[in-house]
Amino acid sequence: MEDVLTEIPPPSRFFQEDLYIFAPPSPPLPSPFILFSNPKPNIPLRPSLVIIALSSPSLFLVNHISSKTLIGSLILPEIPFSGNSIEPSLGDKSCNIYAINDTDDSILFIPVQCPVAAERSHIVAKLLIGEQIVPERVLILDSVQTRNFRGKLSLDETCAFKLETSSERKGGSSLLKDVDYFPSGSMVDGFAAALLGRCQLKKIKGTLCVSWPEYGGSVVSLLKSLLHKNVLTGVDFSLTDGEDSYSRFNQIKNHPFDSELYT
Repeated sequence: MEDVLTEIPPPSRFFQEDLYIFAPPSPPLPSPFILFSNPKPNIPLRPSLVIIALSSPSLFLVNHISSKTLIGSLILPEIPFSGNSIEPSLGDKSCNIYAINDTDDSILFIPVQCPVAAERSHIVAKLLIGEQIVPERVLILDSVQTRNFRGKLSLDETCAFKLETSSERKGGSSLLKDVDYFPSGSMVDGFAAALLGRCQLKKIKGTLCVSWPEYGGSVVSLLKSLLHKNVLTGVDFSLTDGEDSYSRFNQIKNHPFDSELYT
C-alpha cells in the first residue's frame, strides 16, 4: 500500500510555468509620454508651482478656472481616446497640462481624469515631476480613503488633512498653513503616494492634501476656500452653479482612482 504522506506527488499541471508554457508572453506596455502644444518647448519647464488634481472635487474645481491655457497632455498608451470630446471636458479620460494665464507659466495644474494603474504609478510620477517638468513646489489634491484612515469619519463632516515632504516642512512657510496633518497611523496609497514620494526623492517642496468626504458640494467649497486663501489668490473659478453642475458631474463620472499601491 502506498504511503500517501511520503509518496512524491506527480507533477501538477496547474503550476504557473506549466499553464503558460505554450502561451507567448504579453507584450510590455509602451512608455507614457508628454505631448506639448509647442513643438519646440523650452524643456524642462520650471514652474513655481504644479497643482495635480486626483479627487473628484478637485478635478471639478480646477477645471472651472477660467483663465487657463492648454500647453500639453500626458499620454498613457493603455487609455483609449474613444469617447473623449474634441474640446477638453470633465467627462474625458485624459490628463491635460494647463498654465494659468498672466503668470508666465509659473503655475501649472494637471487634472488627472484617467486611471493610473498601480504598476504605472511610479513611472508616471517620474514623468510629471523632475524630468520634463521641474517645479519649485507641488500640491497634490486627493481624497481620504476610509480603508486607510485610522479613526471614524462621518459623511456629514467635511475636513481636510495634509502630508508634506521634508523640504516643505523645513521651508518655514507651509503652503496650507491652517490644515491639520494626516493622523498618525493612517496611510495614503496609490498615485498620490507615488507623486509625494517623487517629490521627497527629488527634494522638492511637496504637499498632499486629502479631503473628506470623497464627493459633495461641501468639499468643493472647502477646497475652493483653501486654494483662494493659500495658493491661487485672485483666480476666478467661475462656479456660478457650482453644486448643481457638480451633482450632474458625479452622476456620469466614473471614479477609478483607487489602487493597490501602498506607501
